[in-house]
Amino acid sequence: MKTELINPTEYNEILHQAISHIHTTRTQVAKQINSAVTSVYWVLGKLLFEKQLSEGYGSAVVKQLSIDLKKEFPDMGLSPRNLWDMKRFYERYYQADEKLRQAVAVLPWGHNLLLLNKVESLKMVEFYANETINKNWSRALLLNAIKMDTYRHVQNQIATHNFAETLPQISAEYANEVFKNSYNLGFLGVTEPLKEQELEKRLTEKIRTFVLELGKSFSFIGNQYRLEYNQKEYFVDMLFFHRGLQSLVVIELKIGSFKPEYVGKMNFYLTLLDKLEKGDHENPSIGIILCADKDHLDVEIALQDIAKPIGVAEYQLLLPKDELQTLVLNELNKEKS
Repeated sequence: MKTELINPTEYNEILHQAISHIHTTRTQVAKQINSAVTSVYWVLGKLLFEKQLSEGYGSAVVKQLSIDLKKEFPDMGLSPRNLWDMKRFYERYYQADEKLRQAVAVLPWGHNLLLLNKVESLKMVEFYANETINKNWSRALLLNAIKMDTYRHVQNQIATHNFAETLPQISAEYANEVFKNSYNLGFLGVTEPLKEQELEKRLTEKIRTFVLELGKSFSFIGNQYRLEYNQKEYFVDMLFFHRGLQSLVVIELKIGSFKPEYVGKMNFYLTLLDKLEKGDHENPSIGIILCADKDHLDVEIALQDIAKPIGVAEYQLLLPKDELQTLVLNELNKEKS
């Protein structure tokens, strides 16, 4: 029987879709488990709240309750401290907006404890909860985001892209939601200056974590992706496809501060991608220049007469690593004690 060979590009798309479906299913199952656990904790917290137990006269009651519940459910983590945390959890959210309650309901209990202990505003809690859900943040990454005051950084961001001028209105609004002004690359564990090739190598090795930081609907196509035109070869650092935008997305990595000439090079790459790779049904390719630092006025001028959709974003490596690790471990240990 003759075996037909599939086009490598088509196969890669099948592979990436299969991987995406598996990750999505696993995430949905995890959310269902978290939701069931949180539902039990919510009911117990409500019970303690309605019985008006406090850590003064109610301590003996909660201590005995913990002993008896552990006999019946030894694997549920029903220590006195955890029972009091359940009561605090209920007190904080029982009058909160339904969207917020739904967001915290699917988070692991450890994440909820961080939000209880580290975040004061319910508006900020909703932001961090949604970011955790959308990007599948671990407890350590959530703690990093809180310590870096990511919420306020996002509120103060100034747009550094030309999407409104280069994309249809609906696509421009969507792209503005998809792409951020700053990306947290702390998961790379960088402790010393890197060359651009090394940064790209580390991101490629941890590509799933990087895709989660980028956001939903990204599929990784490849790094040092080869483009050939006019008998010359060109290589883009990292190439993705965004299913929602139906666009190829190229990310160019720069170790130093933003320079205006980066825009010209990106514009050239996007022209080649649209000419050589873009499907007839797909939208224009989008470029993101990821650099260590940027001046929004320089970016604004550099993008002024550019016809291709380009954004400029900063990355944060969370240096130095030793201090970061000590900070994270101390905070996590506090939660366990």
